[in-house]
Amino acid sequence: MPDPGVGDEPEPRTAEADRRRISRARSLVRVLPALLILLGAFYDYFTPMAFTAGPFFTAAPLVAAPLFSLRGTVLTGVVALLTVFTAHIWLGVFFKVEEITEAVTVATVGVLAVLINILVRRTDERLASAHQIAEAAQRAVLPEPDQRIGGLDVAARYEAAQAGAFIGGDLYAVQDSPHGVRLAVGDVRGKGMGAVAAVAVVIGAFREAAEQEATPEAVAQRLERALAREGTRREGLDALEGFTTAVLAEITHEDGLVRIVNRGHPPPLLLHADGTLVTLAAANPALPLGMGELGSWPDRAEEAEFPHGATLLFHTDGLSEARDAQGRFYDPAARLTGRTFPGPEALLATLVEEVRRHAGGALTDDMALLAVRRP
Repeated sequence: MPDPGVGDEPEPRTAEADRRRISRARSLVRVLPALLILLGAFYDYFTPMAFTAGPFFTAAPLVAAPLFSLRGTVLTGVVALLTVFTAHIWLGVFFKVEEITEAVTVATVGVLAVLINILVRRTDERLASAHQIAEAAQRAVLPEPDQRIGGLDVAARYEAAQAGAFIGGDLYAVQDSPHGVRLAVGDVRGKGMGAVAAVAVVIGAFREAAEQEATPEAVAQRLERALAREGTRREGLDALEGFTTAVLAEITHEDGLVRIVNRGHPPPLLLHADGTLVTLAAANPALPLGMGELGSWPDRAEEAEFPHGATLLFHTDGLSEARDAQGRFYDPAARLTGRTFPGPEALLATLVEEVRRHAGGALTDDMALLAVRRP
């Protein structure tokens, strides 16, 4: 069994090393326009008159356009043009047709670089606005839970497969109720606004059912009915084939138990304080929510002990189906066995770091994580 205190240490160092490499690469790219101008000057000076350094001088403002500010792009173009004039005067060829053509070309490309910079800045502003709108929508539909709910420590993470994207079909919710702390983690079929609408339906129905229904089974049936009503209002393929995999849980306040209803979702993992891990797989798996027309099976909540110091981990299949370069899945149960973490936030941070490294930095599916610890 690996030493948990030592086994968790390499991740921060690896992340820091990656950040340093990215920072060095960005610094190199930002000095590239100046290097191109210097190379052009040396090329003009040390090569025969028949050779031209025009490509170096024209490339400099084009490289600067998407990287620098408007002022920096203009300055790069001016410096490139002045360098061309200086080289031509130094070599005594300022009034030759070829050299005049080269100077006009550099000036023209400099103007184009300025226009490109303006367009890039406007596009970035529009993207930033869209990013803020998407983030606001995500927070409205999927708000971050409190760090302490019903005496439990709680942490949640949503990792989008596409960088900068926020809205997706994965969901989580935590709510205290008279019956205990109730949780839901799910994954809506599909993407885009249709999936977001289904997420909103599931979250809204869960919030209401968690307060009113006496059992986790009744909560599941409430969600089933809510999705059925939503399906009748949606058009096209989603109206016929839409479904949501979900796991619902109820953590009682007094007796240290967790009751789980699993609707076709990856099973939760129970991490004990000593590093022991138990997969809480359903003995009688049920169909996902929204597929009630295929048949009727009664929901049965399954109980497990949830002792002090233990952590429950709920996740969507974006975690368990992340593949490495050889096509091997990331196995959270195997990776977490024998390890301990100071809290749920540290557990989720480690998982996100490891799964992104396992997948080569590019996830193929969104990933929702929810961890709950009984102190």
